[in-house]
Amino acid sequence: MIVAVALPLIAEHGTAVTTSRIARAAGIGEATVFRAFKDKDELLDACVAEAVSPGHVLRELACIELEEPLAARLVQAAEAMRAHLDRMGSVLGSLHASGRRRGRTPDGPPAEDGRAASMRALREAVAELLEPDRAALRIGPERLAAMFLGMVLMHLRETAGDAVRDPAELVDVLLYGALERTGAGGGAPAGGSGGGGRDAAGGGGRAAGGGA
Repeated sequence: MIVAVALPLIAEHGTAVTTSRIARAAGIGEATVFRAFKDKDELLDACVAEAVSPGHVLRELACIELEEPLAARLVQAAEAMRAHLDRMGSVLGSLHASGRRRGRTPDGPPAEDGRAASMRALREAVAELLEPDRAALRIGPERLAAMFLGMVLMHLRETAGDAVRDPAELVDVLLYGALERTGAGGGAPAGGSGGGGRDAAGGGGRAAGGGA
């Protein structure tokens, strides 16, 4: 509870937030904070760990109804990823801007191992969303999930600070390709043959979600 209350305060105030303010927001005494955490640094470390944890976004992905159309499932997944990265960025950015760099090294696996484990968990969760449509996909759900996450992360990085684009656009390109869906492939690409364009689009413009 203390960490959940502290996160929005840290996002707003960075390291300037006091333990007494966190305690008031949580409706507890400051002494209770220090019974749970040795000092403010340990509390901040716990908040960083919670901010970067994929637990929240994994729960959101697990709540997406598999009966919904594939594109709708992926749009919801992209929105969940965006919310997760926004939460993480607001906390880490505020701490960094207020002078905090890396906290004390916690016990446990190195940060690189933690990031790899998080990405693996996210890939598996997205692959589960794709599984009902396995027969209609040109590539396996696991590989498509990795492509989806790569596109989402790159898309969010490029649009940071700009007006957020509709994630449905990204999902549409992932599933149906970038070529116009007129005819069999929208004509030959510049410098290439019509057959190459059709192959790239998946026959009828479908890159990953061609009909079974």
